[in-house]
Amino acid sequence: MNTFGNNFRLSIYGESHGPVTGIVLDGVRPGLELREDSFTEDLGRRRPGAEGTTARVEPDPVKILSGVYRGRTTGAPLCIEIPNLDVCSAPYEGISQHPRPGHADLTAALKFGGFNDPRGGGHFSGRLSAALVAAAVVAKKMLPGYAFEAKVVEVGGLKENWGPAIEAARSEGDSLGGIVECRVKGVPAGLGEPFWDSVESLVAHAVFAIPGVRGIEFGDGFAAAAKKGSEHNDIIGPDGRVQSNHAGGINGGISNGQDLLFRVAFKPASSIAKAGIPGRHDACFVLRTPVIVEAAAAIVFAGLQK
Repeated sequence: MNTFGNNFRLSIYGESHGPVTGIVLDGVRPGLELREDSFTEDLGRRRPGAEGTTARVEPDPVKILSGVYRGRTTGAPLCIEIPNLDVCSAPYEGISQHPRPGHADLTAALKFGGFNDPRGGGHFSGRLSAALVAAAVVAKKMLPGYAFEAKVVEVGGLKENWGPAIEAARSEGDSLGGIVECRVKGVPAGLGEPFWDSVESLVAHAVFAIPGVRGIEFGDGFAAAAKKGSEHNDIIGPDGRVQSNHAGGINGGISNGQDLLFRVAFKPASSIAKAGIPGRHDACFVLRTPVIVEAAAAIVFAGLQK
């Protein structure tokens, strides 16, 4: 379904080339200061512009349809809508007969009997991540004392100076994937529930809602498999606090008071000229994803507040 969460619940709607994308939030704390320009900064971080990103540049003017009165949240469901204003659907004619490899064109058609909107990926498009970012603007306001910091740490296997590789891929009609690292500071100990609602389970669930995600790891992640227990264990100091962070801030699915630290792997964009796919596409869309990864984490922690 298109709804996530319990205490803080989100229902996402819209398509890439439809009139709008948007999200309805339930469980929003009343009294939060919120205006339509509150979303400008984070949506701007998601917007393309860097070398290797798409030529589709949406201005993303947010419209608040409900849940705010005199600049403050009311506690009622909050509906946020973002219009799609820079749409070019011509390149997507014929997709129903010729689905693109690597996309949801085929699986969506099979699941929905061919009634899905195929333009720009429809409801499966990365365009809908704008709604996730907007939701997280509200979530972050519900999390005083938290700080969310995500950054690209790898592109195409390179840990630095990846600009020339992105340009080379673009000129060849190809694309590159990458890795985003996210650190959440200020997480109190004791959040999360064994077994199904562990912190890792919930964050991973939200992260995999981001189109293009291929994997997630916490703390040492897969590198822990090559370590000894003496190397991977986080020592507990005499004050009862964890001294290191190989576990990424989580033990037994419950936050231990350290920073939450996780990394997300993104695939290279499937829409590439080398495969004969027309349209405006990113050569490296991972450059636009740090704020979206932060959004997934913020949405989870907003729902974990007691």
